[in-house]
Amino acid sequence: MSTTTTLLNGLPPASRDRMMKVATEVFLPAGTRVFEEGQRADQFWIIRTGTVVLDLHVPGRRAAAVETLGPGDLLGWSWLLPPYSWHLGAEAKTAVEAVRFDATIVRALCEADPAFGKALSLRVAQVVAERLQNTRVRLLDLYGPYGGEPGRRV
Repeated sequence: MSTTTTLLNGLPPASRDRMMKVATEVFLPAGTRVFEEGQRADQFWIIRTGTVVLDLHVPGRRAAAVETLGPGDLLGWSWLLPPYSWHLGAEAKTAVEAVRFDATIVRALCEADPAFGKALSLRVAQVVAERLQNTRVRLLDLYGPYGGEPGRRV
C-alpha cells in the first residue's frame, strides 16, 4: 500500500476526524484543469475515484505528463510550504470524485495543534519522498545507462 493511500489513515483518529470536519466532497468532470503550475496553492484533495494527471509546463510544447494519480492519492502538497504555489499543473484525466481541503484552514489547525501539524507534515513528506523515488526510477528507465550492473542502485 502506498503512503499516499494511507495519508489520513496514518494519522491518529482524533486528527483524522479533525481533517474530515473541514473536508468537502467534490466532483471534477474529465478534462477539468484542477490547478496550474505557478498559481497559488490554496487547497488540496484526496482522490476517491478517477485519475488526475500531473504535468509540467514546457515552453513551446504541450505540457509534459509527469505522473498519474488515482484513488487514495493525495493531489497537491505545495499548500504546505511557502510560498504556497503549485510546482506542477493537474488535469482530471477521467471524472474524479475527491475530498477537498482548504489549505488555509488546515495550516491553521496545524499551528493550533503542533502534534497534529507534525503528524500531518510527516505524512505529506512521505508522499513527497515516495513521488521523488518514483520519478528517479522513471528517469533511470528513460536515461540510465544500458548494460549497467544488475541491481546496482545509483
